[in-house]
Amino acid sequence: MFRRTLLAAGIAAFVSAGAWAGVSPDEAKQLATTLTPVGAEKAANKDGTIPVYTGGLTTAPASYQKGSKVRTDPFADEKPRLVIAAKDVDANADKLTEGTKALLKRYPTMRLDVYPTHRTASLPQFVLDNTVKNATGAKAVEGGLGVENALAGYPFPIPKTGAEAMWNHLLRYSGLGYDGSRYENWNVDSAGVATLAVAADAFWAWPIYDPKRTGVLKGTDPYWYNKLLYVGPARRNGEALLIIDSVNPLQQSRKAWQYLPGQRRTRLAPDLAYDTPNPGAAGTGTYDDVSVFNGALDRYDWKLVGKKEMYVPYSNYKLTYHKPVSDITKPNHLNPDLVRWELHRVWVVEGTLKADKRHIYSKRTFYLDEDAWTALASDEYDARGQLYRSSFAFQSQSYDVQAPFDTTFAIYDFTSGAYNITGLFGSYDGLKYMTELPRESAWTADALAGAGVR
Repeated sequence: MFRRTLLAAGIAAFVSAGAWAGVSPDEAKQLATTLTPVGAEKAANKDGTIPVYTGGLTTAPASYQKGSKVRTDPFADEKPRLVIAAKDVDANADKLTEGTKALLKRYPTMRLDVYPTHRTASLPQFVLDNTVKNATGAKAVEGGLGVENALAGYPFPIPKTGAEAMWNHLLRYSGLGYDGSRYENWNVDSAGVATLAVAADAFWAWPIYDPKRTGVLKGTDPYWYNKLLYVGPARRNGEALLIIDSVNPLQQSRKAWQYLPGQRRTRLAPDLAYDTPNPGAAGTGTYDDVSVFNGALDRYDWKLVGKKEMYVPYSNYKLTYHKPVSDITKPNHLNPDLVRWELHRVWVVEGTLKADKRHIYSKRTFYLDEDAWTALASDEYDARGQLYRSSFAFQSQSYDVQAPFDTTFAIYDFTSGAYNITGLFGSYDGLKYMTELPRESAWTADALAGAGVR
């Protein structure tokens, strides 16, 4: 059952036709009492299966070698407290996403190993401080499509609308950036055959979290740089792409370029957005499926449904850094031995396609972690209202840099029977974080051409 707490009250309230105001100072006081600075409930749940929040995972396990790009699993010795298979779906239905139910019912080999819950999300103090200030200062503008007057942090720790909750996901803290870490995406078809979709060096950055930055975010400020330099498979070697997203897409829409070595030129690529098929997912996902959701909010009406306790992927060190890949990519679904599930409170947000907009998904449901605002799972529906695809993000806390990590994710296509797993770093010695932002000139079309194979 969804809980309509004080946090979810007033979901539809707004100050004017164009802008939604922050919460009152009295309501914001909850962020120093019953709520964490990012708006999560501090308290444990009724039966104690979700513990009290105590600040997250800030200490590396003894097994971790300082400076290593492979983060060892601090919970490696734990055993599942519950195993959910197809026969258990009905008994646990209220805690399972529709996609999770479909996987369990469709594939006899699918199961959920549910481990003890750990609230590991931990964030730098400046992010927490800015988020508390944002509660009363930040505004959603343009009907929720942009953000105004926000500092570098989560803009809406006490959300009133679905759009505000989605902005918390879009502007979530994931560190300063990824510094050229190589990863792989694999596609598994309906016959169970695994094929390399892409291998690439990832340069992702979140410039709004530059420690040198001061002042509020402007609508034209970029919040996400995504530069990928492809090295595999052979047909894609030398390709490169660059995507830049801004705080208010109506003021500054997504900018995207693609370098193709066969043409020896960089071209504008405005189609790298929305429901354009993503080659990195080998046809099983769209560009706005990346990280479960990314990009502009303008094609959907967003509803904040409420908060719910659900079984979701969490603390997935074993999956993210595992090798060989063949252990992961089993027929029909990921190897259940390598996926850790936990019970967490999530915000449920529904997106319904606007009557005058186009997208292959008529409806989308997202499940956002209350502690990190990461979209941990989603369900996507086709034009007939049938479940089409479902995504899962395999979050883990990078305890050495105090940043939640969620770039490893999977998407299942229930029509084709295929799935894709994105962001496997184990084969290439793990994930390296940026310690400082590259110059702005690194995020240009010219730089993209220089990085590709000529």
